[in-house]
Amino acid sequence: MYSLVFSSLDPALNLALEEQLFLSLPPEHPGYFLLWQNGPSIIVGRHQCTAEEINAEFVRRENLPVVRRITGGGAVYHDTGNLNFSFIENARGREKVDFRRYLEPVQAALRHVGVRAEISGRNDLEVEGRKVSGSGQRLHRGKALHHGTLLVQADFERLSEALNVDPEKILSKGVASVRARVRNISECWTPGTDMDSLKDCLLRHCADGEARLDMGDYAAAQALAESKYRQWSWNYGESPPFSEEKRRRFPWGSVNLRLSVRKGHIAACRIYGDFFASAEIGELENTFVGLRHEPASLARALEGVPLEMYFSGCDPEETRRFFVE
Repeated sequence: MYSLVFSSLDPALNLALEEQLFLSLPPEHPGYFLLWQNGPSIIVGRHQCTAEEINAEFVRRENLPVVRRITGGGAVYHDTGNLNFSFIENARGREKVDFRRYLEPVQAALRHVGVRAEISGRNDLEVEGRKVSGSGQRLHRGKALHHGTLLVQADFERLSEALNVDPEKILSKGVASVRARVRNISECWTPGTDMDSLKDCLLRHCADGEARLDMGDYAAAQALAESKYRQWSWNYGESPPFSEEKRRRFPWGSVNLRLSVRKGHIAACRIYGDFFASAEIGELENTFVGLRHEPASLARALEGVPLEMYFSGCDPEETRRFFVE
């Protein structure tokens, strides 16, 4: 297996490079081991509802890229304190995912720098019961892609703020917060170890030699990043159907907004509450139907709408923020 180390910190380009190498891998190729890092960003799983996984306010404030990957699993926050790895190879007849096959060499590399990580559950590496790595995997047309992230020097404050964690998930794990479940590798590696020496160790344990990135693959990945990984239709529109409900009590009455979202677009809207109106609320409901489920689209749709006609006594700007944010 040959190694490649990406220099880019762009999550869209890095995921496109990974997919391009995965899809174009020749039948007799020994495979690739990739190391790469992203700048601050959120990466959501293939089958996740993006809107339910991210802190939208934090994403807007920090201008964070949100990118969907092609493997399942949960949403993760990336920054340069994370080190991402990928194994790409021909499956050689394997028809079931096999996480241990790829986690064992990573585990061995970590032990070489003093980190005694254990494979936990199906796809995690843990140190003393706290997660330091999570992985995803895909089998497609006789090829296997396994990738994961190593929490090396991650900013857990930003991680916890960027992701909306399901309270049911926290409860089922029996812990009180995201911070209590994760740990940085840098907390327990051998003194003197740094990110570069960890990379070197992983390359020695997981690859047999170096490769050079083909410029044809790079050009194809750039095109894929633009047509797919930078597109709202992939990152948000590919979400499964979901419903959203927001409630707020204003001085002039309460409002309950309920949205049904399909393929990232609002399929139905209902507005309930104890407010008074001088116009039919159904007119406002129809304004939302068909829009992208994103603040910018909602804001444009409400430009010039006389909200005081639908909510008597309201502050139009305050009410507009309720619908948009």
